Amino acid sequence: MQMAIGQILLDELQRRWTDMFAALARGDDVAPAAGLRAEGLMEAAVLTGAADEAGIDRMLDAAHKAAKGESLAASLGDNWREFHHFPEIPLYMHRAPVVPSTPD
Repeated sequence: MQMAIGQILLDELQRRWTDMFAALARGDDVAPAAGLRAEGLMEAAVLTGAADEAGIDRMLDAAHKAAKGESLAASLGDNWREFHHFPEIPLYMHRAPVVPSTPD
């Protein structure tokens, strides 16, 4: 039986979020283009009726929690969507360690 297009789209979004958040959790970079393409798929999922914004956000939060061990609200605050408007994905790398270059 052929999978519905909407489910294929949601599965692909899940895969991309998982890959991006896992890379960030490892300390790797994520190309901006990867995030932008995923954001476009998020909009497409809403426009085609595959999911609504709240459903997409729940899926995004679950992918973040699976990779980083905490929810987006725990990482960024309960009002994270006020700063990262749908469909923006809040992709943050770990801060690089700073090693003093002088002895003082």
